[in-house]
Amino acid sequence: MKLTILGCHSATPTVSAHPTAQVLEIKGHLFLIDCGEGTQVQLRKYKIKFSRIRRIFISHLHGDHFFGLVGLISTFRLMGRNAELHVYGPKGIKEAILLFLKLGKSYTNYPLYFHELDTTIPELIFEDDKVSVETIPLEHRVYTNGFLFREKPADRTLNVDAARAANVDLSYYNKIKQGFDVENKEGKIIPNKEITFDPPAPKSYAYCSDTAYHPQMVDQVTEVDVMYHESTFLEEHHHLAEKTKHSTAKEAAAIAKKAKIKTLILGHYSGRYGNLEFFRNEAQEVFLGKIELAEDGKRFDFSKK
Repeated sequence: MKLTILGCHSATPTVSAHPTAQVLEIKGHLFLIDCGEGTQVQLRKYKIKFSRIRRIFISHLHGDHFFGLVGLISTFRLMGRNAELHVYGPKGIKEAILLFLKLGKSYTNYPLYFHELDTTIPELIFEDDKVSVETIPLEHRVYTNGFLFREKPADRTLNVDAARAANVDLSYYNKIKQGFDVENKEGKIIPNKEITFDPPAPKSYAYCSDTAYHPQMVDQVTEVDVMYHESTFLEEHHHLAEKTKHSTAKEAAAIAKKAKIKTLILGHYSGRYGNLEFFRNEAQEVFLGKIELAEDGKRFDFSKK
């Protein structure tokens, strides 16, 4: 599981501070999460293959989280895309995007599907044999969801030396990898665990976009491996967080502590602060686990952790 931060700043984009967008690579999928202005430029800058993006998840319809989407969809068309593209986002996103495409007479030449969301309880919105994705209802000024990505358990790994030592015929190797006990050449049943290795523990990632302090999410994200949680403000501006329904670094840390998160990533910083370390410092007063700071272009590799 790998994460690339394309942008992690709030509101107005600048040359050095891009609005929210990130790419999650998980079990062969390349998911784009939010798509603020300039996302396609950031994708190029960090050499992420456009063609591998098949599903885009939009948390809410504030511009710094989806204004880059119509441009990206249009660019896919100019690049001759023919693969399907699925967009998951709040009700109204289809109307907004199609209006731009209609006025610009630039409808896609590839299949484009919108999956509009309006429920206020967690909802499974995508699943295959490798991963699942569900919404995390949040509390913001407009309808907003985070997204919870979970890997599914992998097959057990064959221990070839142990299988040979147990005198198991190689014709059973695929069955062994699927978790079955098998007979060896003498007719003895060999327990699967004696001839396989445990698969790596499945990873999970919670993306918690713009939200006020919302402890109702804790049960859903308990013991998630990695959580990105917005931290727009420091405590000195707590009154602004309440007014705008954003969170402070301490509030993000409180959610991480309650949910027993392994790694907390802070982001969506207000531009009024010059040193991002202030966010980590305040979060560390509450949460004793690992705290990372999102930065434009920063890559995280959680595959071996």
